[in-house]
Amino acid sequence: MQNAQVTADGACIRWVELPGRPGTSRTRVYLHGLGASSGPYFTASAVHPLLADSRSLLMDLLGFGISDRPTDFGYTLEEHADAVAAALKAADAYDSDVVAHSMGGAVAIVLAARHPQLVARLVLVDANLDPVAPDPARPGSSGLARYTEEEFLAGGMEEVRDRVGPHWWATMRLAGPEALHRTAVHLARGTTPTMRELLLDLKIPRTYLRPRDNGPLPGQESLIENGVRVVAVPDCGHNIMLDNPEAFAKETAPAVDA
Repeated sequence: MQNAQVTADGACIRWVELPGRPGTSRTRVYLHGLGASSGPYFTASAVHPLLADSRSLLMDLLGFGISDRPTDFGYTLEEHADAVAAALKAADAYDSDVVAHSMGGAVAIVLAARHPQLVARLVLVDANLDPVAPDPARPGSSGLARYTEEEFLAGGMEEVRDRVGPHWWATMRLAGPEALHRTAVHLARGTTPTMRELLLDLKIPRTYLRPRDNGPLPGQESLIENGVRVVAVPDCGHNIMLDNPEAFAKETAPAVDA
């Protein structure tokens, strides 16, 4: 496990680092989704024969997993991206391939826009591209965003636990409550310009993996016209790398070798 201080108050991001094949000079960074942790979600992919060539950093965003959980951090997508940037610089991880799931994909887009020297290729795994309205019927960011922070700390997190089920809760329970709620609120609110608009403006190789059974990705034609490779992955849900690891590796390998 490695770590880097990413705030003036000393909060650290931590990651599990895999060396890759001898002589490799490339770095691949994995970023998890909301309430998740990169180790449980990405280890099998990082060591898959198609993806094990590069040095791999399985990084937990500030407030989640094995990273620190400061309560005085804003947890906007921009702040998350800047914290990841500080960790990558400390790890001497420039021109990296960034593979990012869901909320982590939104952070990765902002990272690439704000710190272009750090991101050479981008693979988004069913990532958030647009703002969403708070929706109590959904367990993700829109469901969490319906609470005020006071409501969430006073009992909302326990209500979320009962809705998301034991698999997601296994990593969600590691998140700082403030981190989880503030990140969900900012994810639902999105960025200005939006994550989608930032993605369209990037000039690096970009791939978007989506579950085939979910139907066409909204705005897919515009993404393709602007050079984003959109891939429909069969036999999976939102957690593509866990549901169909072989297809995930098969489609990610050419994306990071582009």
